[in-house]
Amino acid sequence: MAMLREPGLYDYSPMSERPKITWPNGARVAFWVAPNIEFYELDPPLNPGRRAWPKPHPDVVPHSHRDYGNRAGFWRMMEVMAKYGVRGSVSLNVAMCQHHPEIIEACSALDWEFFSHGVYNTRYTYTMTEAQERAMMEDVIKTIKDCTGQDTDGWLAPALSYTTNTFELLTEYGVKYTCDLFHDDQPQPVNTKSGKLISVPYSLEMNDTVVLSMMGKSSRHYTEILKANFDQLYEEGAENSQVMCIPLHPFLIGQPHRIGNFAEVLEYITGHDKVWVTTGREIAAHYYEHHYDNVVAALTANRGS
Repeated sequence: MAMLREPGLYDYSPMSERPKITWPNGARVAFWVAPNIEFYELDPPLNPGRRAWPKPHPDVVPHSHRDYGNRAGFWRMMEVMAKYGVRGSVSLNVAMCQHHPEIIEACSALDWEFFSHGVYNTRYTYTMTEAQERAMMEDVIKTIKDCTGQDTDGWLAPALSYTTNTFELLTEYGVKYTCDLFHDDQPQPVNTKSGKLISVPYSLEMNDTVVLSMMGKSSRHYTEILKANFDQLYEEGAENSQVMCIPLHPFLIGQPHRIGNFAEVLEYITGHDKVWVTTGREIAAHYYEHHYDNVVAALTANRGS
């Protein structure tokens, strides 16, 4: 019987048999929040693999709904995060640097991280040639550096769209971690032909778009989901430290009727003493320094056996 092909991007590693990892000061959970700061074009170039909007042009309703995040929702979200000492790791459409530089300035003032989420969230990587994808990567890396002074350590593909070249190119351009693999609650090495790349957990299950929009759950239910997820990881983290990410979209979490629930979650999580409130970049740096080599050695040994 023929076996189904697998992407081969990572090795199987059951939680019960892998090396133990630790976070600073004995933290059980590395907690980070990833706001998606995005710009959606009203009439983007047509991609043969995917339509940006379901209705004929101009599809004003979903466009303006997302624009709400940059006008109102972001500022509420930012204030709540600052209140609880949570720095954001911004999944950035770099077009925001030109369209809304005041948002970039506000994030920079709070020492937030910026990582790449492509140029626009309405321009997909699907069907790109290697040359086109290279040009896009070079554009976003240069723009983040020019506008924020930061290197691009992390990557989340625009609208979660990829090619077969994506992960190899990330290593070539010096990107240290990807959020595009949803397979674990700990960082894991990504199999590439050259260079080093890891995945840092970025959960679809905790993503406000998935829970609030796709699943249609209430804000109260979302709060319960986030707390329950944290409680389980906090318990397991006593044996082997875990990662929890909350991916957010300001046009959703920044709505007036939801912001109080978000504040409740941050108060709850940051109220625990063995939590490392951090960023994606800091998680990746600690993992590379303290755990990457041991984990790769264990995976290599398992592969050989």
